[in-house]
Amino acid sequence: MTLMKVDQGLFPRLSNLWEDFLGKDITDLPNWKTGSSVPAVNIVEKPDKFLVHLAIPGIDRNDFKINIDNGVLSVASEKEEEHEEKDKESKYTRREFCYRSFKRSFTLPESVQADKIEAKYENGILEIILPKYETAQVKPVKQIPVK
Repeated sequence: MTLMKVDQGLFPRLSNLWEDFLGKDITDLPNWKTGSSVPAVNIVEKPDKFLVHLAIPGIDRNDFKINIDNGVLSVASEKEEEHEEKDKESKYTRREFCYRSFKRSFTLPESVQADKIEAKYENGILEIILPKYETAQVKPVKQIPVK
């Protein structure tokens, strides 16, 4: 899979340090015809891990597909909803349906322990925990006295 920066036309997204660090997949562009969109993401680096938060309300936790392939973390979901209302004589009155999907991909840094990645979903926020190898963890500054 080739990752590359994409110009999104009249409304380009502002690039940020984390997106440059983790990459951006060309499949992240919104597709208005099919209801695809890109969820907002926050990435936090802690001394021992990275935390990836995706704002994805209204999705069931079982509808997420989270995969790692060749050092690329992919998060995707597809959801189809259908609502139908009938009058008292069971005549067709109104039928509405909606299809939503997204896919977001991130290139993982070499410091991430891919086999220990965890995910949880609460209050519309998907949190992916990316633990770092112990050798890659940020260590506190140590003052060396001069003798």
